[in-house]
Amino acid sequence: MEDQLQAASEGLGWWGVPLAILAGAIRVSTPFLFVALGECLTERSGRINLGLEGALVMGALAGFASGLVSGSPWLGVAVAAGVGAVLGLLHGALCSLKRVNDIAVGVAIMLFGIGVAFYLGKPFIQEAGPRLPALPLGAWSDSEAIRSAFSVNALFVIGVILAPLMLLFFRRTRWGLVVRMVGDNEEAARAAGYSPVRVRILATMGGSAMAGIGGAFLSLYYPGGWSEGLSSGQGLMAVALVIFARWHPIYCLLAALLFGASGAIGPALQSVGVGWGYYLFNAVPYVLTLLIMILACSRHRTLRGAPGELSVAR
Repeated sequence: MEDQLQAASEGLGWWGVPLAILAGAIRVSTPFLFVALGECLTERSGRINLGLEGALVMGALAGFASGLVSGSPWLGVAVAAGVGAVLGLLHGALCSLKRVNDIAVGVAIMLFGIGVAFYLGKPFIQEAGPRLPALPLGAWSDSEAIRSAFSVNALFVIGVILAPLMLLFFRRTRWGLVVRMVGDNEEAARAAGYSPVRVRILATMGGSAMAGIGGAFLSLYYPGGWSEGLSSGQGLMAVALVIFARWHPIYCLLAALLFGASGAIGPALQSVGVGWGYYLFNAVPYVLTLLIMILACSRHRTLRGAPGELSVAR
């Protein structure tokens, strides 16, 4: 991370700091964006999925291994999405049983996914795999710093397009309205002839598949490669991000960029020689997550926009 952000500000001095933060925000926010949109879809159906951290890590491994064997990073992305969907199916099926708690199942799926990924991923540590392509949006400039900052991965562009499409899905399509109805009042959904169990399983599968894509970004583009500390808890932080975004896909996009920018502050300052608070600045995303949860859980504030069937709204 440091090398890429330093390249974005090299030779520009302090003027390069905001440029490096912008470059870092785009890169770091991509997995946050996909996991947050996936959790937004799941929670809109009335279910919390804390297992997305496991789907993120499993997606990272599956995407990297598939890309390494096949030589195609996009095949790796597809496999990562499929693995995430399988974990989502497992989560949805277990949560459909009577007297089963969403939170407990999510934690179990998270630990299961991380454990399996760590076990199966040992042969792939330090292997060099294929990388997803980047769009050279800064090719118009002669500055290497600007070209580096505006080298945007294709998955980020897909995520930016996906956010408004998901908003349209919720507001303008029949199935989007069904997801919202199940999330707000499952009795009304049953009266309308829809199965809340089926809708929630499909929503959980879709959300977990997006988390798998976010994991593929980590291993196939940034930071690239497979290692056991690849995710750094981004799947869990994305749950707080969705609450902060009030279950709105566009706000999820903006919040992901905010989280990404906060994670880029430390490396950006280090690139201009400020090293005294490096580890402190690297902790900003985690502090931001804690503050969001404290503010969101305050009894003096309502969770405006929360689906009625979601456990945090009760």
